[in-house]
Amino acid sequence: MELQDEIRVEALRSEVFAALNDPEILKACIPGCEELTKHSDTELEAKVVLKIGPVKAKFGGNVTLDPSEAPSRFSLSGEGNGGMAGFAKGGADVELVEDGQATIVKYLAKADVGGKIAQLGSRLILSTSKKLAKSFFEKFKAEVEVRD
Repeated sequence: MELQDEIRVEALRSEVFAALNDPEILKACIPGCEELTKHSDTELEAKVVLKIGPVKAKFGGNVTLDPSEAPSRFSLSGEGNGGMAGFAKGGADVELVEDGQATIVKYLAKADVGGKIAQLGSRLILSTSKKLAKSFFEKFKAEVEVRD
């Protein structure tokens, strides 16, 4: 499964990059996020509760960031386990493009799922994933613009 989109955030690229690396902001923006722990500048651990169709599961997982091309772009990869519901693993490439006093956030995310959630069908998983991504970026945009 692949998701690609972009959003304009009315904040400088340095502020957007800092926010994308702030565990408190991320926790507030990630749908269903109950815990987000930053172990280092490149390692995060999360606990997220998600409902995909009839399946509700608590996922525990780890995310690794690669900020080697920061602040213009970075990538992340991770995997989570939802017990009997299944697992998810994937990653994303994020590009931050300066646009005057604003920043265009472009992303390309790829994910694989297995277990019960994979049996729900790719259309339901894709539509749920798009809804979750849209929710994250709308909340993120609001959080960053309020702090500006």
